[in-house]
Amino acid sequence: MTGRRPTLKDVAARAGVSRATASLVIREERGPSEASRERVRAAAAELGYVPDPTAQVLRRRRSRLLGVVFTARDAFHADLLDGIYPAAEERGYTVVLGAVSPVRRQERAVEALLASRCEALVLLAGRYGSAELKGLAARLPVVDVGRVGDGSAHVDAVESADDEGVAAAVDHLVGLGHRAIVHVDGGDQPGADERRQGYRDAMRRHGLDVRVLPGDNTEVSGAAAVAELLPDLPTAILANNDQCAVGVLDALRRQGIDVPGRVSVVGYDDSQLSRLAHVDLTTVAQDSAEIARLAVGCVLERADGADADAVEPRRIRLRPRLVVRGTTGPPGE
Repeated sequence: MTGRRPTLKDVAARAGVSRATASLVIREERGPSEASRERVRAAAAELGYVPDPTAQVLRRRRSRLLGVVFTARDAFHADLLDGIYPAAEERGYTVVLGAVSPVRRQERAVEALLASRCEALVLLAGRYGSAELKGLAARLPVVDVGRVGDGSAHVDAVESADDEGVAAAVDHLVGLGHRAIVHVDGGDQPGADERRQGYRDAMRRHGLDVRVLPGDNTEVSGAAAVAELLPDLPTAILANNDQCAVGVLDALRRQGIDVPGRVSVVGYDDSQLSRLAHVDLTTVAQDSAEIARLAVGCVLERADGADADAVEPRRIRLRPRLVVRGTTGPPGE
């Protein structure tokens, strides 16, 4: 090292860690283990490494960017974004979007947001396993929205009690006199497991037969479910979300089948789509504004340091409510 000033790369090599890990230790940021920190500090002392103060000031300049990962074709995610923008702006943050679509995976969206120097992430389209989510949370604060977790990922979560919401929908249909109620599920989409189980539990509680058809939260999957059911239709169809329900409605009406006279249809989310006059969909409402406010509050409290050292992740669970509109009624003769 004689004749030149030691660099961060030299420190990383001596400590046996990556340059990124060494940088986190020098900047005293979270992420590296205590053992890695000790090795980096010892290597820096041995080499006489002194950080460049000008570079440190530049690196520490905060971006105040909040990354949001969402599904491009999800109508309810659009409603959540309407609440996320003002909640973030109130705290002095700018929202940066990372869209997930059939041609863009979640991992690509997240990496693009990290490259943009986002200080925290809101995951609306989270499909990470617990280990992956925990690894992401070691890099920056993360809040998982809409997916039921077991807490092992050690991140904050904001969710609706989807099992209760679906149970309320089933109870409404049973109260109208329905007995043959089919559920078109959401496949592997966030929240689909709990909604599917909520349907099964509610049907069994009423002593009714369970029938679940595969779906994926799109209008196409709703139409496909109707095609599979024809000509022996149930008296009611409960879809995993509003978009799927709209696909069900469209397919039924194209066949000349009266809704709700012949078949009742229920969606989930109470997205703006469900409130359109020609849709008028009975659905289960999630409070998108409150979910957005709580999610932003959780993750930015950690980003701003107010709650960065909290040991236990927060799990906030909101109760949804049934909204009865024009697509449900007593079963026809």
